Amino acid sequence: MRYTGPSCRQCRREGTKLFLKGTKCFTEKCPVERRPYAPGAHGQTTARRRKVSEYAKQLREKQKIKRIYGLSEKQFRNTFERVSTLPGVTGHNLLAALESRLDNMVYRMGFAASRKAARQLIRHRHVEVNGKNVDIPSFVVQPGQEIRMREKSRELVIVKEALEVAARGATPSWLAVDKETFSGRMLERPQRQSIPIAAQEQLVVELYSK
Repeated sequence: MRYTGPSCRQCRREGTKLFLKGTKCFTEKCPVERRPYAPGAHGQTTARRRKVSEYAKQLREKQKIKRIYGLSEKQFRNTFERVSTLPGVTGHNLLAALESRLDNMVYRMGFAASRKAARQLIRHRHVEVNGKNVDIPSFVVQPGQEIRMREKSRELVIVKEALEVAARGATPSWLAVDKETFSGRMLERPQRQSIPIAAQEQLVVELYSK
C-alpha cells in the first residue's frame, strides 16, 4: 500500500529532503531543518544512538529510494527482481529502471513539480507517448520514444508552474526537452553518474540478496 500521510514526515524519517512536495520544497522551510530527527515520541532518543546495524542501514536506504520514487513495497520489489537478471551492476540497473518510469520522466522533463503530480497528470490522460495516450505511471519509456503533453493540457496551471521551476535547474544529459512544444524524449538509457539522486543502491542489493 502506498503511503498517503504527510510528505515531510517521510523526509524526517530518512533524515534528508526527498523533494516530495514539488515547488513547496523550495519555497517553504523544511521540517527536516527545524527538527533533524525521526518523527514520533522516540525520534530524538533514536537520533542519539551511535551504533546502527548493517541491516538497519540497508533497510533505511531501501525505504529512502522507494519513497523518492513513490513506489509501494510490492512495486519496488518487483522492479528489483526484474532488473536482477539483467547484465551489469544490479544497483545501477535498479536506478535506471526507476528513472525510466513514465511518471519519473514527466517529472524530470519539468512538466510536473513532483512525481506524485506527474502520476496525477498521467492517470488523467494528459500525457502521450509516441502520439498515444498512456495512463499508466509505471509505463517503461524506451530510448527514442517521445513524451508529449496533450495540446489541451498545456494550459494547466500546475504544468506552467512546474516548467517555471524546472527552468532554473539542469535537465539530465540523457533527456532532450523542448519546452515550446511541451515534449521530450529519452536519448539513451540513464547511466548511474547522470542520475541526480544521492543514494547507496548497493545496500538495497545486499538487503534483497539475503
